[in-house]
Amino acid sequence: MNVSSKLSVAEKLGYSLGDLAANLIFQTLVTFLAFFYTDVFRIPAATAATIIFVVGLLGAFVFTPVMGLIADRTRTRWGKFRPWVLWTAVPFGLLALLAFSTPNLGVHGKETYALATYTLLVLVYVANNLPYSALSGVLTGSMEQRNSLSSYRFVAVMVAQFIIQVLLLPLVLILGDGDKAHGFHLVMMVFAAVGTLFFLITFFTTRERILPVQEQASSIREDLGDLAKNRPWWIMLAVTVLVFVNLALKGGMYIYYFKYYLNAAKLADFLDGIGFNGFVTGLDRLLVGLGLSGFHWPHDAAASTFSLFNALGIIFMIVGIGFSRPLADRFGKRNVFGGALLASTLFLLAFYVYSPDAIGLIIGSYIFHGFFYGITTPLLWAMIADVADYSEWKNHRRATAIIFSAMLCGLKLGLSIGGALVAGILAFCGYHPDATMQTPAVVDGIRLTVSILCSIPFLLAVALLFLYEIDKPMESRIERELDARRRLVGEGA
Repeated sequence: MNVSSKLSVAEKLGYSLGDLAANLIFQTLVTFLAFFYTDVFRIPAATAATIIFVVGLLGAFVFTPVMGLIADRTRTRWGKFRPWVLWTAVPFGLLALLAFSTPNLGVHGKETYALATYTLLVLVYVANNLPYSALSGVLTGSMEQRNSLSSYRFVAVMVAQFIIQVLLLPLVLILGDGDKAHGFHLVMMVFAAVGTLFFLITFFTTRERILPVQEQASSIREDLGDLAKNRPWWIMLAVTVLVFVNLALKGGMYIYYFKYYLNAAKLADFLDGIGFNGFVTGLDRLLVGLGLSGFHWPHDAAASTFSLFNALGIIFMIVGIGFSRPLADRFGKRNVFGGALLASTLFLLAFYVYSPDAIGLIIGSYIFHGFFYGITTPLLWAMIADVADYSEWKNHRRATAIIFSAMLCGLKLGLSIGGALVAGILAFCGYHPDATMQTPAVVDGIRLTVSILCSIPFLLAVALLFLYEIDKPMESRIERELDARRRLVGEGA
């Protein structure tokens, strides 16, 4: 078997649909779960925050590492990781639907229901997404093909992100005819059905080619020991944490930036000037003419511009992803990742000098930030797959899932830190949620956060990459030598 063989377009598309399916749910959880619990299901905010935080930690530090150990020791005729995508396809969809349902159970009953359904959903999400992520490391031994696979995968992620961040709330209002509870239920029914189908497509269109040699029988202690000695893994773990601190910090603070820092009149003028308001009005008339409830877009200028801001950022991230593979193939993943991350950071820093009236410059900077950050998104996970190869090359043992599980712990830790920083910074500056106008200290804190403070994690990640030793020549050496080992084992089998 040629473990470095070229993957077909069908296999790349089939694999990427799994990430689209998972992110329809994951992005909804990240963006709207707190809103759903407090404003739709009517759970007290403090209780909702506790449920989200506790279950998040449980997912990061219990479910994820345990699942990594289980997945690496799974043995079936379908492989180690593909079966988990199959086994969890239907439960994932059902639990997503249950988690966004609103049974009338009373206050304590609702809290118990939310805790139970969210815990089970996170458990199944980990059982699905960790093996799915690890699967990218065993579809092919070719690092060039992994670059291509990651590009397909993260276009799918951006499509899901666009659907959730830009279109989900209008869809909830349209399908529910203004009833958010009913609208969420119908939207999640669609997501559950589509997601289940996409997971099944992923299972049937992919094939595991990188298999551990039959003699390999490493213990959990050996796997953890290999991990502890793996310097590239430590670096990528730190980089993963830092990247997701940035994503949570800026993602959580942008809505305040639009609401309290930018000039509302200038935002309205900008939307009128580019024809956005006219477009939404025309779309609303079309939907009403078709017998639907209308396109319930947010009416205030800050919310509308924020949605447009997110949409343009995601679109240009997708454009950036298109440049990721050819650049990485030529210059190596480490160099392209670090260079693009640095370039994206410069456009974040520019937010510090923009006045509240500079709407066009702000939108333009975010477009360029999105483009350069888009180049990096496929490379992060492709580099983690390379770290799994590096571990096998060094130790003659392969433990793909435990490496990916540690990175997913880093992802969840980064999101938790970034999310906590948003609330902490606002509290430190004296933010009052009921005030129509915030104090200058709060406004300055918001501006500082979306520019300088958000840039620090990215700059630290760029600095760490100078210590990451898997450059383009080492990529080629590892791939060549592992391929020779696997061929030798195959010939002797």
